[in-house]
Amino acid sequence: MTLQQLKYVIEVARSRSISKAAQNLFISQPSLSNALKELEKEMGITIFSRTNKGIIITPEGSEFLGYARQVVEQAELLENRYANTQLPQQHFSVSAQHYAFAVSAFVRLLKEYNRDEYEFTLRETKTFEIIDDVKNLRSEVGILYVNEFNKKVIHKFLREGNLRFHELFEAKPHVFISSKHPLVNQDFVTLDDLIPYPYLSFEQGDYNSFYFSEEILSTLSRPKNIRVSDRATIFNLIIGLNGYTISTGVINPELNDEDIVAVPLLVDEIITVGYITHKDITTSTLASIYIQYLKETIAEERSWL
Repeated sequence: MTLQQLKYVIEVARSRSISKAAQNLFISQPSLSNALKELEKEMGITIFSRTNKGIIITPEGSEFLGYARQVVEQAELLENRYANTQLPQQHFSVSAQHYAFAVSAFVRLLKEYNRDEYEFTLRETKTFEIIDDVKNLRSEVGILYVNEFNKKVIHKFLREGNLRFHELFEAKPHVFISSKHPLVNQDFVTLDDLIPYPYLSFEQGDYNSFYFSEEILSTLSRPKNIRVSDRATIFNLIIGLNGYTISTGVINPELNDEDIVAVPLLVDEIITVGYITHKDITTSTLASIYIQYLKETIAEERSWL
């Protein structure tokens, strides 16, 4: 086993394709395939399953990848300390439901990460895809919520994906509405108050189950429904149509300006927001920093409620 082989494994896992990884590594595809096969033979494990749709990381491959990343990271630290070489390009990815605090923490990470080269990815995406991204190591951190209604189903998928849920905070439900909405001056709103107004929710694609809904109370029947796939669009519709959506109430005025406000929703529900990680992968330095920024950002934004 060589350090180069470990770097090959990491790049293939990141690229999700042997051909793309070979291009990024500036080697031929046959050479990369042979190096991987030799490593798998030496270790006595199968790291990648090859399918018609690309590669899939096996459970034992996920565990191996966690150790490989640690070894490569430590080797790079040694090189940087004693060889006076330039720091390598760093990679970090996070997948999240449409939360402003996830974006705020990501922005802070970028601003304070003083490097000439990096490749970061922020995916505001569907609930199932968040779980799938972390399961298959496309993202190191995933951010989503659970409540009494969906937690059994969500935790079942987390267990099957060998993932761990870390609680960030609990919140009472709020509605996001326009600052000019007829209900904006009320201390709280009820579900009956909201009946005349369009209900906005995030579209969940092929996995459009109530259990994967990004909003609580997804099983309720409403006369006016609009599904969207973009946070900017949902806020535009909130303002333009006097619509509403249901969330935690944690909002960042710097990102969302003062046109959107949060009003408590009078229901007997609790939303538990957390982040998920892969059990077999040691948290990287960048992920640890992002999680800390996430906690600090949430504390700041909740203080504005």
